[in-house]
Amino acid sequence: MCRNFEGKREISVAELKSHNTPSSAWTVVNDKVIDISEFSKRHPGGDIILLTAGKDGTVLFRTYHPKGVPQTLLNKLEIGSIKDVAGSYYDWSSPFYATLCERVVRHLASIGRPLRGNSDIQVKALCILVTFWFSLVKMYKSDFPAAIFYSIVMGFSAHFIGTCIQHDGNHGAFSKRPLINTIAGWTMDMIGASAFTWQFQHMLGHHPYTNLLDVREEELKARGEESTKEDIDQESDPDVFSSFPLMRMHPAHEPSWINQYQHMYAPILFALMTLAKVFQQDVQVALSHKLYHIDAKCRYGSTWNLIRFWGMKILSICYMIGLPCYFHGPKNGLILFTIGHLTCGEVLATMFIVNHVIEGVAFYKRIQDLATAKEANL
Repeated sequence: MCRNFEGKREISVAELKSHNTPSSAWTVVNDKVIDISEFSKRHPGGDIILLTAGKDGTVLFRTYHPKGVPQTLLNKLEIGSIKDVAGSYYDWSSPFYATLCERVVRHLASIGRPLRGNSDIQVKALCILVTFWFSLVKMYKSDFPAAIFYSIVMGFSAHFIGTCIQHDGNHGAFSKRPLINTIAGWTMDMIGASAFTWQFQHMLGHHPYTNLLDVREEELKARGEESTKEDIDQESDPDVFSSFPLMRMHPAHEPSWINQYQHMYAPILFALMTLAKVFQQDVQVALSHKLYHIDAKCRYGSTWNLIRFWGMKILSICYMIGLPCYFHGPKNGLILFTIGHLTCGEVLATMFIVNHVIEGVAFYKRIQDLATAKEANL
């Protein structure tokens, strides 16, 4: 049942954070705490709403609903208001974003295009999937030199699965039907990674706070200290910065002696990106229920989701490592698997860099030092 009662109370950030599982999910929208535990089961966009459990979901709420949401619905779900909220980069008082949404919706309607899902992206998805499986099967049955070529094609098509099919599905944009979006999102697991981990890194870290960095958090990490601030904002972009260790890509990062050579070793790090995600990051997040500063219990706190995670890991290892090793021998099979991943990682990372960290890009940072903040207020 939706919780709706008189005398709604103030809720602390600590209490909000404790309601971060599918069975007990609270979130914040415009400083109001709402209970989405039951509503997530009938949410028109699917259970993607659970990503906001235990945190401030205002940014995702506004960006995923360009047409808005009836206030009566929010009132029914409201259980209180949040207190002791940390500052945010976002200021919704300006009419700019609302006007932008209105114009985009009106333009799409004028040209007869839906907000979510269309035959164009679905036909494209079919072509990509056929290419992936065709190249994978041909890699099994071809002689080794030809198998290397098909491994490269497989890696390249896997990159398109990541940037197109699973991306659109996990964003709820591949189809108007939540089930179809979920299936499209599963293609991330199909190529060996995890859609759940991607959702945290991309949808909670990257999209709301592109190229933004919590400087205070970085300073604490550098000193080996752990942040204890009660902050419900996820204002650090793990897609751009945390994915590439040893790289300096933000002016707030303290330069290291090795960064003067990063133009030489960056391509190697880029190529290793997907291997690191599949075998290290995904497993670490599933076990710890945490991705950097982002709480991951709303996904990995579910037994069914863990079964899906480990089941797809085992299954994908069978057809991406086991079968190549069976047909070509262990050594050549591992070489083919590695070549495919290096291709996928290199293409993905290069695309990310030129889309986000380029000459002329503006970097923004929040003032975390109290003395500086006080001085600024004087």
